[in-house]
Amino acid sequence: MIASVRGTLLECGEGWCVIEAAGVGYHVHVSTHTLTALPAPGQEVRLRTRQVVREDALLLFGFTEVHELRLFDLLIGVSGVGPKLALAALSGLEPAALVKAIRDENLAAIVAVPGIGRKTAERLVVELRDKLDFLSGAATPARGAREGVLPRSQRYDDAVSALVTLGCTPAQAQEVVRRAADEAGEGASTADLVKRALARMGRAAVVR
Repeated sequence: MIASVRGTLLECGEGWCVIEAAGVGYHVHVSTHTLTALPAPGQEVRLRTRQVVREDALLLFGFTEVHELRLFDLLIGVSGVGPKLALAALSGLEPAALVKAIRDENLAAIVAVPGIGRKTAERLVVELRDKLDFLSGAATPARGAREGVLPRSQRYDDAVSALVTLGCTPAQAQEVVRRAADEAGEGASTADLVKRALARMGRAAVVR
């Protein structure tokens, strides 16, 4: 079982990255949440991983944050949810938002994720709503914490809207703007947030 990979980030694209460690290039499937947290190609990166063995493939899924990995483990334990659908759920909704949707039994938010139908959403709620307490300190945004890093404001919404107009998914736009705000600080303008977000997305672009 490959529990983690540390090495040089060679390239990355939508839903994947390649990390070279000890001369071996590992193709790792990643969520949008993890993708936007990766450094620029050529830099060192460490991902916690889950190895999934199939008859026709050996798949590796990577995560920058331990709570996202633990949520992934819970998701694939639900009947009818495989690793790729679990990763889609973590890409369609930021981990904190997914936890909240499950706890609140917000089926509409869950089925908005491509690939998840109502029956699957209902199973997620029924099977996981009472298993997320250990994530409360990490995955649920606390007041003044993840929500407080960039309080919901017009500049935040404008930056997210600008990225969506450029082709980002709402979940990807929200995540990359949040990280841009972490870097820029409270005084950042909308233009600065968009510029920093685009720079982050450029680092995560496919290297062809």
